Amino acid sequence: MTYPVGTAKKIVLHIFLLPAVFMVLFWGNTLFRQHHQFSTGEQALARKDVSAAISGYASAIHMYTPGSSCVNTAAARLWSLGESLEQAGDTERALIAYRSLRSSFYAVRGLSNPGTEWIARCDRKLTKLTSYSFSPTKSSNPNQQF
Repeated sequence: MTYPVGTAKKIVLHIFLLPAVFMVLFWGNTLFRQHHQFSTGEQALARKDVSAAISGYASAIHMYTPGSSCVNTAAARLWSLGESLEQAGDTERALIAYRSLRSSFYAVRGLSNPGTEWIARCDRKLTKLTSYSFSPTKSSNPNQQF
């Protein structure tokens, strides 16, 4: 059975057009949710709700779309939030901010590896902070003797 040329062209067009439309809609939805999560982080930071701000910024990075400036801005906000917490002496929440930033970029790895410079910065910072937290002079076990 042979199809007329016009029908074959329509079939080929649909084979390529439908996945392209699907990809554009998927990308647009992800970009919209990314901006929404970033906005949630900004609003939480304005309210001084550090945990919600960390969650919002990390979620924005999880919604990674290539070329979006929102990802780098969220990463910069998480980094500066971690530094502010560190300077204020809140090492626990600073560690949460740095770990969230690092794990967010690990989560979006695929064919490309975005955020490698952020991961390296976080690794250095986490090494520094955890070496202070777990130094032999600060034992979490009160029965431990040195």
